[in-house]
Amino acid sequence: MAMRVTRSGSARPQSSGWELAIWYLMRLTGLGLFVTALAHFIIVHFISDPKDQTADWIATHRWMDAAWRTVDWLMLAFVVFHAFMGLRIVVQDYTKGGVRTVLTMALYLGALLIFAMGTMALITFKSSMPVQP
Repeated sequence: MAMRVTRSGSARPQSSGWELAIWYLMRLTGLGLFVTALAHFIIVHFISDPKDQTADWIATHRWMDAAWRTVDWLMLAFVVFHAFMGLRIVVQDYTKGGVRTVLTMALYLGALLIFAMGTMALITFKSSMPVQP
């Protein structure tokens, strides 16, 4: 049976199911990361003036807009999924047995914890900083 490969030469999972879904999601989150990180960089460093971007500006202008919070949450979701699923692939390549199971579960719990903390920070943030003229 011949191994299915992509145009870049990386192996595509043979089975349909969890591994194939992870394989596609890694590519989609990589694309999403590229788009959101590039948009973030262009907006923050070229469109907005970096000398005006203080913690006060972020608290009173940027994070008071639901659209910015949504974009920041999407970038958080893309980063956490892509990074931890990439680490999962490394763990599965280099470990076996019970160690693999423990490390994989630790990765899932770590990803869930970081994602939950980031989501809570974005949802519950309230500007309590004074606005400087």
